[in-house]
Amino acid sequence: MSITILTTNMHVPGLQDIGTAESLGAYRALGKALREHKPADIIEIVKKSGLRGRGGAGFPTGMKWGFVPKNIGKPIYLCVNADESEPGTFKDRLIIEKDPHQLLEGTIISAYALDCHQAFIYIRGEFSYGAGVLEKAVRQAYERGFLGKNILGSGFDLDLTVHRGAGAYICGEETALLESLEGKRGHPRLKPPFPAVVGLYGSPTVINNVETLSNVPHIINNGPEWYASIGVEKNAGTRLFGVSGHVKNRGVYELPMGTPLSELIFDHCGGMRNGRKLKAIVPGGSSVPVLTADQIDVRLDFDSIAKAGSMLGSAGVIVMDDSTCMVKAARRIARFYAEESCGQCTQCREGTEWLYQILTRIENGRGRRGELELMLDICAAMKGKTICPLSDAAAMPIESYISKFHDEFAAHIQEQRCVVA
Repeated sequence: MSITILTTNMHVPGLQDIGTAESLGAYRALGKALREHKPADIIEIVKKSGLRGRGGAGFPTGMKWGFVPKNIGKPIYLCVNADESEPGTFKDRLIIEKDPHQLLEGTIISAYALDCHQAFIYIRGEFSYGAGVLEKAVRQAYERGFLGKNILGSGFDLDLTVHRGAGAYICGEETALLESLEGKRGHPRLKPPFPAVVGLYGSPTVINNVETLSNVPHIINNGPEWYASIGVEKNAGTRLFGVSGHVKNRGVYELPMGTPLSELIFDHCGGMRNGRKLKAIVPGGSSVPVLTADQIDVRLDFDSIAKAGSMLGSAGVIVMDDSTCMVKAARRIARFYAEESCGQCTQCREGTEWLYQILTRIENGRGRRGELELMLDICAAMKGKTICPLSDAAAMPIESYISKFHDEFAAHIQEQRCVVA
């Protein structure tokens, strides 16, 4: 069963315009939230809905908001993470470019819940078109009285700033995002303290993903019970799956959490292109362990994917058929993380480059005996030992590619050729 929430109106021409958006219900939830609920009520509603973060970790959103300390004499900030840089992921971009007012409404309601009066949307530097769409939408929201002073006569004030990054993958990590927003080099911070306590400019800060906040208006309009009824236990609501690779119909699909992976690929995406066989699937962006074709019936929710040995992550689903060389695929991933490491931690700075160099040798027919074991040792040394998860994000997929397609890697070394036809 397909239930549409976020993408309901995205086919409507001119939805970027606030007039069109309002005619389809935009900002109705904002008025309801300001009239009928106190800030603490909004937090409880979101907790009750079961909404979990859509950026990757899947942390309960209402619980995250509840960590913010009150009445400490410092401003509270809300930062929207629109730095969608994970390879294979493009669902936030769809919301930004097609329905920006859905995101703005969710941001305003969330800021009200947090007693935040200054919010930021940190958008990936390459998204120049999306940034322009957002900036126009923000101007329109100010003109309509949805932003600025005394929003809808409620006494609540909020200013919202769109901030463009410079194109660094590391700035998708929330503390590196904060450093960049402050005008510094995008280096992740040591934690604790966590951003909820010491974040932007040393003040309590909440960082939420675009898709996460875009769910909030629907929860306010329809109630937390309605939202919790969609999906499966502890994995409420729908999810936007950005599907790329060797399927007939690539794109973004909104489906209830818990939808089987096989249904996504073979029903919604039309199956494999050119009659090829399914070989491997990356379920949550390039940083997660790969799944094999015999895991096709796994359900697409945080807990089921974790039990299968991977992560749902950003829900960037990359589908590979039997024409794919897994050594080449692993090398491409290793190259990306070697280039995007900020260099702050030795394990990440050196480990990502070593993995890339070794995989390059193996792909070029110059692999050496023992190098698969060496790479697994390098990956083990990279995990859980750095300031941010980028080192883990580089190591985990390489480990899984080697372990699940070991014979293919071994053949590259022993036969010095690619065995994929």
